[in-house]
Amino acid sequence: MNVYQSKITDSSTIKDLSVPFTPDIFFLFISPSFKNVEGFLDELHAKFPNTKCIGCSTAGEILGDQVLDDTIALTAVSFDNTRTEITSVSMKEYQNDSFKAGKKISEALMADDLKHIFVLSDGLIVNGAELVKGLHANISPAVSITGGLAGDGYDFEKTFIVHNDKVISEQIVALGLYGDQLKVGFGSKGGWDSFGIERTVTKSKDNILYELDGQPALELYKSFLGEKAKELPGSGLLFPLSMRDEENKIPVVRTILSVNEEEQSLTFAGNIPQGAYVRLMKANIDRIISGAEQSAQISKKGAEDEHQLAFLISCVGRRLVMKQLVEEEVEAVNEVFGNNIFTTGFYSYGEIAPFDKFSACTLHNQTMTITTFSE
Repeated sequence: MNVYQSKITDSSTIKDLSVPFTPDIFFLFISPSFKNVEGFLDELHAKFPNTKCIGCSTAGEILGDQVLDDTIALTAVSFDNTRTEITSVSMKEYQNDSFKAGKKISEALMADDLKHIFVLSDGLIVNGAELVKGLHANISPAVSITGGLAGDGYDFEKTFIVHNDKVISEQIVALGLYGDQLKVGFGSKGGWDSFGIERTVTKSKDNILYELDGQPALELYKSFLGEKAKELPGSGLLFPLSMRDEENKIPVVRTILSVNEEEQSLTFAGNIPQGAYVRLMKANIDRIISGAEQSAQISKKGAEDEHQLAFLISCVGRRLVMKQLVEEEVEAVNEVFGNNIFTTGFYSYGEIAPFDKFSACTLHNQTMTITTFSE
């Protein structure tokens, strides 16, 4: 495997992009404030007409030890013995049914030698939990899945994905990786603390929460936030929910995507099943950084200590909490991996991965999720 990385600060810098090999694929993590993304992709495609592209908008780009804004974090990869295929689906085509969209993606990528699916999704209208269920519906349990939901800074207004030379909203794109020479590692850890009493979800539908303990969910949630309730949905990143139910024996974290004042409801990135139990969570910066380190240790072990490329997908809520300390979680990850690995990624609206190699893939919020590739 060959890897080349570059921090793109202006679309005109495509002229100076000198990749020392012919890439199979570009991974592009793009600030929503980057000017003329379409123009950059047009020129990139003209310069590398046979190279696939996959990427998305972010709430911050990760490249090496740096957390960036207003850039494109570009990583070019050529595989020695791994075949790749890209597919995408429109959520409009499936009437915003995330399960059906996920199922269509896995059907398009299915093959006997499919090893891994790396998926990037619209971050606002996709139900990440249903997407994961759809992806798993028809493929072998031996096929691993990781990825994340695109970000839009702290604005929660519009996200996009990249499929080859196209920039598209309300879409999901996925990369299939094929062959037995590819080794994949992954891990996902958080580091947030639960507090307060556990409450029962008494009314919900999919990822929309209407009532907790028989009370309007938004009204109750606002009572915890106090003055910060005026800053919803962004301030909801500071106080996610820990959720456990029959399906999720290990509690998973859910953060808010939007609120509905009329219905007094909260919409989350993944399902909040009726009858589930939830507790509020708050940040502990030392534990958040430790969680990133643990995620690296788990994914390192999963890849049998052979590492060439790592994707770091961390939640925008973690960045909001850590502020100027945010690079410390990236540095903690790189200290675990050492110097002989390329790292990239982005801050997201949701992370997709198993907790470790012994658990099923699921949607996470407020985690550092890591995927490693090596041949």
